[in-house]
Amino acid sequence: MLCRVAAWSFAACFGAASLVAATLGAATPIVAYIVAVCLVIWPAHAGLELGPFANSDTPKAAIAITTRLDREQTKTEDEVKSQTDDSTTASSPIVAPTQNPAAPSDTSARLASLEPAEPAVAPPPAAEPFGLAAVPVAFGNVLTKWSGVEADIRADNDILARCRGEIETCPAPARDFLAIIDQGRKLTGRARIGVINRAVNMAIEPMSDMAQWGVPDRWSAPLETFTTHRGDCEDYAIAKYVALTQAGIPAADIKLVIIRNTEADEDHAVVAVHADGGWIMLDNRWLTLVEDNDMAKAIPLFVLDAGGVRQFTPAAIAGARRQSAPASLGL
Repeated sequence: MLCRVAAWSFAACFGAASLVAATLGAATPIVAYIVAVCLVIWPAHAGLELGPFANSDTPKAAIAITTRLDREQTKTEDEVKSQTDDSTTASSPIVAPTQNPAAPSDTSARLASLEPAEPAVAPPPAAEPFGLAAVPVAFGNVLTKWSGVEADIRADNDILARCRGEIETCPAPARDFLAIIDQGRKLTGRARIGVINRAVNMAIEPMSDMAQWGVPDRWSAPLETFTTHRGDCEDYAIAKYVALTQAGIPAADIKLVIIRNTEADEDHAVVAVHADGGWIMLDNRWLTLVEDNDMAKAIPLFVLDAGGVRQFTPAAIAGARRQSAPASLGL
């Protein structure tokens, strides 16, 4: 193509020179001058570079072709650059949303969903058995009886301490009671609670206070009960209360509870022991360890421990609270 353009240009220039010579009748020098001018002009018109930058060793056709391709490549690069600049200018108003560093990414959310959930935290156990509120008692028959038996328990504990040092001179009731305590000390947890509950239940014959003492109600310390091996429900409960404490269970985890047995329509005494996040009820009527919530036929009235006597509030027992201490807790 470049060759054809160059040929046409030269032909046109030579034809013009011939026409001028024929019209003017000019001499040969004028025609030669015009031809020389054509020889200078047509290479530039054809896109050839003839000068100090041209390589004399390179054929003119190759120079023409290379120069033309370089110009087309430069033109193409300029067009691409122009299109890129236009695209950048057009897209510049669009600002990419900035991710909030505090907000979790989708990847973080997926990873978090694979992590094991923290386990749920169990609520702290209720301060009193049955999970009910109780208020301190400042006076009354229950407080009087409990204060009296606490004094007897302290005396029994002194005897038990001496017996551990001089077992040969220890009274028989104390030795029997110490044997039960020692069984519990060898165990832990529910096993300790269960063996003491069973041993005390098996060691005492149930008998009312009227039949044994000739009075409607009498609360006995453990060594008095183990002297006769007879007693009613509160005597069982008091003996278990002391044995569990001597066996190593914290005093704060042991309560003596007076309930109303709605099935027999009578008051009854049991022991509550805090274990495994709940309250276990020890009853002289059975050897099974029962949870406080499983005693559906029991209405709690009083709770007794080293801190004194507390009475469950009327709202807690739904109007079934007793207004005075029970006359007898015997079975």
